[in-house]
Amino acid sequence: MKFSIGGPLKLAFRPWVEGLENIPAEGPAILASNHLSFSDSFFLPAVLDRKVTFIAKAEYFTTPGIKGRMTAAFFKGVGQLPVDRSGARGAGEAAIKSGVDVLERGELFGIYPEGTRSPDGRLYRGKPGGLARVALATGAPVIPVAMIDTEKIQPPGKVMPKLMRPGIRIGKPLDFSRYGGMEHDRFVLRAVTDEVMYEIMKLSGQEYVDIYATAAKRQIAEAAKAQKQAHKEAQKEAEQAQKEAEQAEKEAQKEAEQAQQQAEKERSDS
Repeated sequence: MKFSIGGPLKLAFRPWVEGLENIPAEGPAILASNHLSFSDSFFLPAVLDRKVTFIAKAEYFTTPGIKGRMTAAFFKGVGQLPVDRSGARGAGEAAIKSGVDVLERGELFGIYPEGTRSPDGRLYRGKPGGLARVALATGAPVIPVAMIDTEKIQPPGKVMPKLMRPGIRIGKPLDFSRYGGMEHDRFVLRAVTDEVMYEIMKLSGQEYVDIYATAAKRQIAEAAKAQKQAHKEAQKEAEQAQKEAEQAEKEAQKEAEQAQQQAEKERSDS
């Protein structure tokens, strides 16, 4: 990945980086990052000397057809691990197991506490399951990371990326050893997650929204659906009003013609 993608990526986009000294030269660590773009999982590993393993949804590895096989090969090649998101707790448990396995090998594990990409560039509430439980189960330090402007490179719906310089800010490692053995305490998990999200917010400068990004996406989709429906109804009402106006105009014209004919007849009779 570093040679086939990382090199050209750095050459083309020239990402700037702050805080590289906060990445340990060896040993396990968790990189907890905000999530603005699909490309986040490529820019961050590209600027680091060490390998970073992220998790990716299993659909990227199981889609049939030539395109599906190429996608699976690509994600395997860049070191991402498939996570089966089926079931109520499927994604969380799979992420925890994957993270623990990576960290026990003494490697870097990358995770997005928001759980999904931000729909509007703001920072959303972190999900306490994966990040906090992996950190407390392994004792690995958590390094907050802020991706800057990556969402502007290739916004949703755009095929060709825009050449510009994204940024990466890497914060100081956070030690949660004081919570050792408390990875099943939901209040502790919430506290750990919120502390990490606060550090990410300081690094990124993003506006913080205290709801989950998945809920925000749902609200945005519902609002867009409602707006589309309202536009459709308004358009229908406008078309109906236009038809009524055209009909009224025809009737008025018909009445005018009849009146003119009547007037002509009366003049002829007289």
